[in-house]
Formats: sequence, structure tokens, C-alpha cells
Amino acid sequence: MNQSSDRKPDTRSHQQTRTAEHQSNASVEAAFDHEMTEQRQSYGASDNMSNGKRRSLITYNHITYFLYVISYFTAGLLWVVPIVMNYAKRHDAEGSWLSTHFDWQIKTFWYSIVFFFLGIITITFALGGFGISMLADSNNIAIGSVLLAVFGLLIMIFTFIWHLYRIVRGWIALTDGRPVP
Repeated sequence: MNQSSDRKPDTRSHQQTRTAEHQSNASVEAAFDHEMTEQRQSYGASDNMSNGKRRSLITYNHITYFLYVISYFTAGLLWVVPIVMNYAKRHDAEGSWLSTHFDWQIKTFWYSIVFFFLGIITITFALGGFGISMLADSNNIAIGSVLLAVFGLLIMIFTFIWHLYRIVRGWIALTDGRPVP
């Protein structure tokens, strides 16, 4: 048996597979590029922004996303700075794809605040005003209070993760030069 003749069909099928994969990847990339072009054109009809202003707003958004991430290391104290920055420059981005990033960050901020305080209120209610129900004689009340407090804590953890997810997703979209949904 000739080993070189056995290898030729394997080589051909391998080359055909690689060619098919390359064509598939190229078609996916072309579809993605077409979708991004359509998204930009839908904003481009009213996008009268100069390149310098656009670059400035992109840098500005990078800074606000960065400040949101840094706020995790300051116990949320820096949350106020990027939201004020977003409201200050929001009108400059109207009609462009960058306006979606300003709206995205503003909505992320407010929903996070609402859900975080909902978690705090749930915990406070569960513990009956900072632990008074824990001193009750009934074990059922204490168990229910602890379970409701755990539920409030889960709301706060979910809010933390959701906020981080939205900041990362928005920042990636900004880096790719595309709007966020």
C-alpha cells in the first residue's frame, strides 16, 4: 500500500474544510459589517457631528465608563460623578450613535439605585427596623425575617452584577464604535 496516496485524500478534505470555514467566517464578518453600517446610517441621517467632536465624546464616554468601574472600589461614592457628567454632555450627542451610550449609562445608574434601595428596604423591613424582630419569642418570625433579609441581600447582589454587566457591555460597544441597544 502506498502511504502517499493515502495522505492525498486526507489533505484534500482538510483543505476543503479549511476553505469552507474561511468562506463561512468571511460571510459572518460581512454580515456583521453590513449590520454595523446600517446601524450607523440610521443614526447618520441626523448625525451632523464633526470628527473632532465625535472623538471628544467617545473619549468622554470612556472616562465615564472608567469612573463607573472605579466606583466599585470607592463603595459607590464615585457614582455621582459620571451621572452628572452624562447629564452635562447628553445633549451634545443627540442624533448620533453616541447618544445611546449616554442614555445607557443614565438608565443603568437609575435602575441600579432603585434596585439597590429596594434591597436595603427589604432587609430593613425583614429585620424589623435593624433587628428588633430577631429578639421576638417566636422562632418562626425570626426564620422568616432572616429569609426575607437574605432575599433583600440577593436583590443587592443581583443589582451589583447587573450594573457591572451593563457597564462592561456598554464599554465594549463603545470600544467597537457601535451603539448600545
